[in-house]
Amino acid sequence: MTDKTDGKTKKSPLKLILLALGALAFSGGGFAAGQFMSGPKLSPSEEVLRLIESSSLAGAAVTGGSLASGEARPNGLPTLYHEFPEPLLSNLAGSRRFLQVGVGIATRQDEQVIAHLVTHEMALRSDMLGVISGFSEEDIAGTEGRTRLADAIKTAINTRLEQLTGRAGIEDVFFKSFVLQ
Repeated sequence: MTDKTDGKTKKSPLKLILLALGALAFSGGGFAAGQFMSGPKLSPSEEVLRLIESSSLAGAAVTGGSLASGEARPNGLPTLYHEFPEPLLSNLAGSRRFLQVGVGIATRQDEQVIAHLVTHEMALRSDMLGVISGFSEEDIAGTEGRTRLADAIKTAINTRLEQLTGRAGIEDVFFKSFVLQ
């Protein structure tokens, strides 16, 4: 499909068109595959709801049993975990330093407790910040200090959930991160 004229090679227009169409089809297929693989884009709140629904359909997030003893729960449901998406940052009492913590909770009840956490996240975050700001550097020192802080946060969450929903249900509070600045 090449013509030689005056020592120069000419490519036929048909070959150039087919080559261009092939490149276009190849790049379009790559774009389509990328869009398909990335899936639908959900907002963070929609993603949380999707995860809650999928965990309830799949039988929840973690195998059954209590965290301390490993015994099966009486209702047979697994321990459920929820992590607040953003870390909490608060000043400490009597100090110029700040504490930043990533907070997660555990419940041995049903998915409704997790749904209440998501629904009332703003009020719960406010309560947790209030608890943290009441602790001093000395109060949070060491493992015992962190345990006291976790217990105080658990009490605050359960108190607020009881007020708002008539039902508490948080058994444990965990720190995914714990940074004193």
